[in-house]
Amino acid sequence: MTPDPSSQLPASYVPAPYSSSPPPAPLGPGWDIEVEAPSIPLSHYLWVLRRHRWRIAALVMAATLLTLIVSYRLTPIYESTATIDVDRKMPTLILGQEAMQATNNDADQFLATQIRLIQSDSVLRPVAEKYNLREKEDEDWVSELKQDPGAAETPVILKKLKVSRPANTYLLLLSYRSKDKQMAADVANGIAQSYLEHTYNIRYRAASGLSQFMERQQEELRAKMERSSEALLKFERELNVINPEEKTNILSARLVQLNSEYTTAQADRVRREAALKSIQQGTSLEAAYISSQSESLDKLTQTYNIARQQFADIKSRFGANHPEYRRAQAQVEETTRLLDQTKKNIMERVGIEYRQAAEREAMLEKSVAEAKAEFDRVNSRSFEYQTIKREADADKKLYEELVRKIKEAGINASFQNSSIRIADPARPGLEPVFPRIGLNLGVAFLLSLMFAVGYALISDTLDDTIRDPEQAFRSLRTPVVGTLPQVKPWRSQLATIGAASGDEGTGGARSLSTYEEAIRTLRNSILLSDFERQFKTLLVTSASPSEGKSTIAIHLAVAHAQQHHRTLIIDGDLRRPSIHKRFGLPNTVGLSDVLLENLSWRDVLLHPETVSGLDILPAGSISRRAADLVGRGLQRILDDAAREYDLIILDAPPLLGFPEPLQMAAAADGVVIVARAGQTSRKGVASVISTLNRLRANIVGIVLNEVHREISDSYYYYGYYGKYYKHYRGESKTDLVSRES
Repeated sequence: MTPDPSSQLPASYVPAPYSSSPPPAPLGPGWDIEVEAPSIPLSHYLWVLRRHRWRIAALVMAATLLTLIVSYRLTPIYESTATIDVDRKMPTLILGQEAMQATNNDADQFLATQIRLIQSDSVLRPVAEKYNLREKEDEDWVSELKQDPGAAETPVILKKLKVSRPANTYLLLLSYRSKDKQMAADVANGIAQSYLEHTYNIRYRAASGLSQFMERQQEELRAKMERSSEALLKFERELNVINPEEKTNILSARLVQLNSEYTTAQADRVRREAALKSIQQGTSLEAAYISSQSESLDKLTQTYNIARQQFADIKSRFGANHPEYRRAQAQVEETTRLLDQTKKNIMERVGIEYRQAAEREAMLEKSVAEAKAEFDRVNSRSFEYQTIKREADADKKLYEELVRKIKEAGINASFQNSSIRIADPARPGLEPVFPRIGLNLGVAFLLSLMFAVGYALISDTLDDTIRDPEQAFRSLRTPVVGTLPQVKPWRSQLATIGAASGDEGTGGARSLSTYEEAIRTLRNSILLSDFERQFKTLLVTSASPSEGKSTIAIHLAVAHAQQHHRTLIIDGDLRRPSIHKRFGLPNTVGLSDVLLENLSWRDVLLHPETVSGLDILPAGSISRRAADLVGRGLQRILDDAAREYDLIILDAPPLLGFPEPLQMAAAADGVVIVARAGQTSRKGVASVISTLNRLRANIVGIVLNEVHREISDSYYYYGYYGKYYKHYRGESKTDLVSRES
């Protein structure tokens, strides 16, 4: 006989997703379970994305495909760009100080001004009228003219005109969009040329206006200049000089020279006067030596001294009558006479020189006085002359400057500056700039992907249902004792399971399914969870209807009976019984009849032939009155049945909204709460747990029903069962062939 695979599981086996944390401490009576906000790991979000991957992919593909279709149906728009170079170093004028001015450090403000100037009505209107933009192009796409009674005076606004400046450059990019590629290039070049002409016209009008203003001021300045020049000429005539400043300089130099000569004459006169007085008062030759005749006097003195020396020599050798003596004596006498005569002449000459020096001094003194008087007279009128001359010169200079400015303004007005020029004219575009299919598809893909992922994550966050064991344990603080996979044809599998129970050979092993294996795992998880206490009665309930509790109760009973244990299953749902239907048995009498008519519960038991060791106590006739008697009669039935059966499974109605499940829970050894994965609210299960805790009921745990890949990321555990039993069946066939050989 082939052993039951479920019996091969270890006694302490608990499913992995919920065995990692110890069960919480039991709560005292009156405690309520609060649903905690779980801390969701990152792997859960990845699972959510895997769960919704097909929906996300479908939405992204649909959005991308729709974007592609719409992009191909849109009318292509072409863009042409003209590049304008602004040279800030080139002067704006050809003459004048403005032409030599250095460039100000205001590039940003200047270029921003030029951008607004390009977008002005004066630049755009000629181009709009030339190409009839308001008639040829769609108003919503290219040109918008604000509608009002004075439409002709309304500024033109070209919506598809874009003027930009690349960073750190002096370039202006003038771009225009149109359905016609050639028109886009023509309009861009036309606006660029209109901008250059408008700039030239502004400068020409400004220069012309300045020139006209200066011409009006010219006549007034000319009359003023003539009046000041005439006043200056009249003043020069009065002074009888051409330039009083030059005459003042001459008189000043002459006065200085006269003063110098007068000082020299005074010194010469004093010297001659002293010499004259010395000669007049003294008889010595020293007084004559200071005169101008000192040279001849010196010669005579030397001659006199030589004659005396010779006379002294002759006198010592000869007598008075000797001829040499008389000749030497005569020479001395003659020299003495000449010396005296010379002194007399010198005295006369010194007197004459003194008188001449005195007369010269007097003449110089008079000349200095006259020169000083004339200098003072001229100098007194020089300030008045300077004032008149400065005024005349200023008027003349201002007039000449005005004439020069007028000529410069005329020349500058005709000068077309090349500091702003078209560096690169616009050309028709080869590819449309709208719609950009690649960009549109990329944006649609990203936005739809973000929307789909966000919707999936938000819907998962807002989902208040129980989905997997780990989430249930974190939020409800109650262990999950088992999870059951979703099996679509599970309602038709009960007869197959019952038929297989009688054959435990190879055919029985072949009939094991994933759901049946999960039931066996659940059975062991419940019965082996508490070694100190053996469950005799087990209540299976749920928070709301259609959770699958009856199906789980039936399969648990069948799985327990297949282990050759006497098992009793009681249909406690007196309002909506269903166990008899699953076995195809009648429901004529049952639990309600036992409670109402005091029948023996053993007399109403049903014994399905397909499952040995399993007895069924059906619900019996539907009666609300019997539901009120559950609390009094159910405990007696359970106490009697516990002595005869190894396990009693009680299928109770949903706990919320019905009174009898509370009485059944108080009478049972353990309570199993069934929740449908992805359907049952966590708040509903929390309310059930809170109610059972107040009754001091023994909550074995929660069973998650209909778990599948789209709901829980723990479903992959069940994938191992199929692979394992496929390998198991292969080994069984190999062993069988070996034994036959």
